[in-house]
This record gives sequence, C-alpha cells and structure tokens, in this order.
Amino acid sequence: MDNHTEKILIVDDEASIRRILETRLSMIGYDVVSAENGEEALIIFRKEYPSLVVLDVMMPKLDGYGVCQELRKESDVPIIMLTALGDVSDRITGLELGADDYVVKPFSPKELEARIRSVLRRADKIAVNTGMPNSGVINIGFLKVDTNKKQVYKNNERVRLTGMEFSLLELLVSKAGEAFSRAAILQQVWGYTPERHVDTRVVDVHISRLRAKLEDDPGNPDLILTARGTGYLFQRIAEITISNSSANT
Repeated sequence: MDNHTEKILIVDDEASIRRILETRLSMIGYDVVSAENGEEALIIFRKEYPSLVVLDVMMPKLDGYGVCQELRKESDVPIIMLTALGDVSDRITGLELGADDYVVKPFSPKELEARIRSVLRRADKIAVNTGMPNSGVINIGFLKVDTNKKQVYKNNERVRLTGMEFSLLELLVSKAGEAFSRAAILQQVWGYTPERHVDTRVVDVHISRLRAKLEDDPGNPDLILTARGTGYLFQRIAEITISNSSANT
C-alpha cells in the first residue's frame, strides 16, 4: 500500500460521519483533521494547510458553499463536496464555486476514498501519457502553459488554476483539434467512468471555469470549443511552440 503523507481536512456537522472518515482515512495512511462547521473549517485550514478538503454543504454558521468561496480566494487546494441535496443544480453550485468534485450522500466510504486518491493524484502529478513534454513551456498565441511548474499565463499574466483545471487544460492542449467525449475526460482527468449521467456535468462546469479564466470572450470561445454531440476540444492552432521551462521563468 502506498505511504500517504497528505493531510485531509474533513468538514461535516455530523459527528458520526467525521468519526467514520477520520478512522478510515487514517487507517490507509492519511493525516486527518476535522471541523464541525464552516467557521471552524477556515481556522483549521489556515493553521494546518491540508492537501485536500472534504466539505459538507449543509452546515451551521457558514455552509460549504461559503467555505468553498473563501478557500478559493486564497488557495487552489483540492476540494470534494459532500451533498445530500437532490437537485442537480444544487450539486453543481459547489463546482461553479471552485470545487473539484462532489459525492452525493448517502455515499460509500470506498467511493469517497477513490475520489480522494484520484483528485490528489491529479493535483500532485503532471498528467502522464498525454503526449505533452514532461518539462517545457507550450506557447499558444497569448497563452503560455508551463507543464513543469503547472502554471498558465495569459498575456504574460499568471492565471490561477486548480490542479484539476490544469489537468483538463493539459489533456485538451495535448491533442489540440481532437474532440474528447465527456466520458473520456472524466476517465482521464478525474479517474472514473460516469455511473450516472449527472456526473458529466462535472466536466461541463470545469470547462466553463477554464473558459472564464482563459478566453477573451467566454461566451464565444476561440480556444476551448464544444464538439457538437461529442464533448470538447482545444482549437487546432498553427502557432504552437515548445521551449525549455528554465528559459521562461
């Protein structure tokens, strides 16, 4: 079994859920801290600097949406939302605020563990087998994608991306002009195949977030295009140059 060194912050007002997750995640090697409400979560986050946050939506004092908004103002830490809300739009709200994934209550602890492993893996490592160079800077018009430092610049200004956003961009850029289905993106970026149709909305929201950050006109994108009936693709651009990252720091 892998030796995990990552620290996970569990935020849930239900003590039973906190205990179960603390026990299970500790048993497989994670360092676990917990909070019972949103305000406490922010205090602990700033003290402990966790590698990932598991965040319940419905909580007293400050709900999960509020916590997610606050965290995204200061950090790109991976966030997995826990939601008991049945309405799809409610589930998607967390993603629109910057969460990386969500799990619907009641959930299987094994499913959550798998999501945690997948999100941490994508946040920690540069995507493999995508055809991208392991080290280098890809210049695409006004965009500069540093695959070594996992940083993106637009008109020489750094754009903050979460680990999942970068992995999604990296996948699309690696095969510019080639369409990826939502299911293929879920499998390659999030590491799981969609069991329910709603899961593919995770991809849609992340695409919208990338467009908002990278496109001059997100409503009429020039870079990240929708492939009708398929999914998404990065526009094939003739001017793509690759250089060593050390020369572009």
